[in-house]
Amino acid sequence: MLKSGKGGICLSKSNKVLKIAFPAVGEMFLYMMVWVIDTMFVGNYGGKIAVSAVGFSSEIVYTAVNIFIAVGISVGITTTVANSMGANKKDEAENYLSQGFLLGTIIAFIISCIFGFFPHTILKVFGAKGDVLYYGAKFLRVVSVGTFFNMLCNMLNAGLRGTGNTVIPFAVSVIINIITIALDDILIFGKLGAKEFGIVGSAIATSTAYFAGFIFLLVYYIKFSKFKLKFDFMKEFKKKYISKLVNLSVPSGSQEGAFSISRLVTLSFIMHMGETAFSANQITTTIESVSFMPGWGFGVAATALVGQRIGAKDFKNAREYAYISMIYGTLLMCFCSILFLLIPRQLITIFIKEADTIKLGTACLMIASIEQPFMGVSMVLGGALKGAGDTKTPFLISLISSWIIRIPLMYLVIYVWKLPVQYVWVVTSIQWAFDGVAMIITFKHKSKKWGQ
Repeated sequence: MLKSGKGGICLSKSNKVLKIAFPAVGEMFLYMMVWVIDTMFVGNYGGKIAVSAVGFSSEIVYTAVNIFIAVGISVGITTTVANSMGANKKDEAENYLSQGFLLGTIIAFIISCIFGFFPHTILKVFGAKGDVLYYGAKFLRVVSVGTFFNMLCNMLNAGLRGTGNTVIPFAVSVIINIITIALDDILIFGKLGAKEFGIVGSAIATSTAYFAGFIFLLVYYIKFSKFKLKFDFMKEFKKKYISKLVNLSVPSGSQEGAFSISRLVTLSFIMHMGETAFSANQITTTIESVSFMPGWGFGVAATALVGQRIGAKDFKNAREYAYISMIYGTLLMCFCSILFLLIPRQLITIFIKEADTIKLGTACLMIASIEQPFMGVSMVLGGALKGAGDTKTPFLISLISSWIIRIPLMYLVIYVWKLPVQYVWVVTSIQWAFDGVAMIITFKHKSKKWGQ
């Protein structure tokens, strides 16, 4: 093993990136697997209607969680904690976590109540109707409970990531998935003497799993973690901490909003293409939600390591950590591209057995292979910019790619040219290609100014 010289330094940095990134990749992989598992079980239970109902409802939940918490408040927490830890200000880092958790809990409660009390209204707004509306509302009402605990988990995990600890968030994801798999099989199909709940069973399973994950994290923070959640610091809002958290979180959440809301808008477009097209699109989306985990995981590593180096005024190494993370993340996403090209039919068949849906889904997945490397570049360098405290640049790029490129092209493809659903994925590939190239150019320019 190299111990000195540039090679040794580079190897050391690579090891540090991998140490943080791989558990983060595993965590996010397992986090998304909760939705994948739900889709698999309900697809085998109720076919394309069940897939469409759960898939569409999950997309709405996922969007709200990401905008406000997972890519909103949580990014603010991770960045401020990383910056403070890099400057050797542990007490300040704990204050940021505690204030962020207080703010996020209030937001999480409001979101969960909206989902729980107004599921029909929410689904109707985004174009759901018929059986998709009926079954989706039943799923959404119950899963709203789990959504609350999901958001609490996201914030507690964000604090740990800011310290460079991605192992515990990974362990939480393992627990959540084990419980989800076990309870999905029992509650959806009515095994082991349990009542057959069908689609609602998947919502009960998911909610129970997220509650268990939250309890695990809470116990860890109280009993084992040296980095603490200060409950006495959560009695009231502190302007100093809240203002910085909000300044970081709002652009980051807006970035996710620009992307995710555009996805929901296009989903309402795709609904008009028929049940088979919609089901094929949802399955492809579900598979891709797993494939972008390397980009997300190495983005987390970039946020934490760049944030810590920026906090320590070590700008050269901050840039190097960003590029190392980008290389690893993009290479792994290229591997996903290869899988989409080599075994697309096999991947689609995991979720559904209906021949027409399999045929369409296979075509969609092969086209989706194009966007994977661009997605990796965008997610990792976007994470690096957030670690440096710049959440506005990723937002602006996402706004352009989602609303100026994606939605107009989707409208033309679906309503004007009336092309089949495969062309939806041609549009998303164009969107991500722009996103990735724009992020490379912007990051190179922005990172040169760090420390100036």
